[in-house]
Amino acid sequence: MKLKGKVALVPGSVRGIGKAIALDLAAEGASLALTRFDWPENFHEMEADFTRTGTPFRIFDIDLRNTGAIADLMGKIHAHFGRLDILINNIERGGMPVVHGKYTEAQWDLEQETTLRAKQWLAEAALPLLKASGEGCLINISSIAALTGRSGPAGLLFNEGYAAANRGISILTETWARLGAPEVRVNELMLGLMETRHGPRTRGWGLMSSEQQKALTDHTLLGRIGLPEDVVRAVRFLVLDAPFMTGSVLRLDGGYVLGGDRVPPMPVGVE
Repeated sequence: MKLKGKVALVPGSVRGIGKAIALDLAAEGASLALTRFDWPENFHEMEADFTRTGTPFRIFDIDLRNTGAIADLMGKIHAHFGRLDILINNIERGGMPVVHGKYTEAQWDLEQETTLRAKQWLAEAALPLLKASGEGCLINISSIAALTGRSGPAGLLFNEGYAAANRGISILTETWARLGAPEVRVNELMLGLMETRHGPRTRGWGLMSSEQQKALTDHTLLGRIGLPEDVVRAVRFLVLDAPFMTGSVLRLDGGYVLGGDRVPPMPVGVE
C-alpha cells in the first residue's frame, strides 16, 4: 500500500506511541484524522508537531468511551476527507497495581470501557469506510498482559482486568478479519514493555525499586525496554509490507513472554 492520498485515523495521538505512529504515517504521505481527550497540557505541542509535518490533518476532540459519539466522528471524517483507509486502534487504559493497588469497580470499568469497548465501537463504525477503500488496513494495538496476566515481574504493572480486556482484543481481531476480507486486512500488534507504556516514562515505573525494574529487563530476552521507534517500524510493516497478512497477532515484546531463561548446553548423554 502506498500512503499518498490515503487517510489514517489514529486515536490517542496526543503523545507517546499513538503520536509516534501518526507522525510516521504523515512522513509516508498519509493524511491524518487524530483524536484527543486526555493530557490537555500537551494539546498545543501536538498541534505544533503535526503542523510541522506539512501533511493535511484534522484533530477531533472526543471521549471514545462515549460510543454514541463515534458514528458522528466517522461522519465528520468522511465529510472532511472523503475516505478512510487505515485505522490504528490504539485507544486503551491500563491501571498498574503498583499505582492503584487493589481494584475498585470504577478502575475496572474504566479499563474495560477504554481498552476493549471503545475499540469495538470504533472499528465497527470504521469498517464500512475501510471496506469502501478497497485496500483498508486495521491494526489493533494490544498488550502481552493478555498472555501473562498479573504474574511474574510484570504483575506490578498488569492488572487482571487489563489482561482480560487485552485477551478479548484477539477475538475481535479474528472476527473483524473475517468481516473485513477481502477489502480490509485486520491484524493485531501485541506490545510488551514499552518506554511510554508500562516503561520508564510512566508513573508506575518510578514507583518500583531498582531490583523490580531490573527483574523486568532480566525477564526480557533482548534485555531492554521497547522504544516508540520499535512500534513505529512494526506498524509500518503491517501497513505497507504485509499484503497477504490478516487475522494475525504480531508480538513485539523483546522476548518477554518467553522469559529470560536461556537454553542450556546439550548434555553429553549416556549412550
